[in-house]
Amino acid sequence: MKYLKINTEENVDLGLLQNAILQLKGVKSVEIIDDENPESELKKAFAKTKEQLKKGDYETLVNDIFDIITKNNSKK
Repeated sequence: MKYLKINTEENVDLGLLQNAILQLKGVKSVEIIDDENPESELKKAFAKTKEQLKKGDYETLVNDIFDIITKNNSKK
């Protein structure tokens, strides 16, 4: 999967931008990430982990954790 990062001005209507991008051919989903609020990303990660544990999807869980660890180490 490939990602596109869009930096916006503070007064932009994110809902409108999200809807416009979703109309483009080939766009599967749009997620708004607030760099100023990393807590929301942490909550999403924990929710995903909780669902993986419920489903018994341990391999994906371990792979996700490994990806996080290796990404953080590559930034140093």
